[in-house]
Amino acid sequence: MRWRLRGGVRLRHDPVRDTGVLLHPEGVLLLNETAAAVLALCDGGTDETALAEALSRTYAGVPAREVRAFLAELAWRRLVEPSPAVPGRDDAGPSPAAPEHTDG
Repeated sequence: MRWRLRGGVRLRHDPVRDTGVLLHPEGVLLLNETAAAVLALCDGGTDETALAEALSRTYAGVPAREVRAFLAELAWRRLVEPSPAVPGRDDAGPSPAAPEHTDG
């Protein structure tokens, strides 16, 4: 699956805190370095496997399942969304439902 930021959501760097932030209509989400790197690769064209491989070249031990879980959580929060299928690619299957979220 390929991900992109939803409309109205922006990835920025906060110079005061020297950290990445995700700006969205309802607020601001402070990001650690790895989370900002994940979201910087959510361009709609990079699939989860390539994304995890790119991260593991920079950060030691970034499991693909954790990247998928992080993106699923952001999808549940409506901050990222699956990118539409790209013609000619074989990953145009249905997108999975967002995971059920519990606050506990």
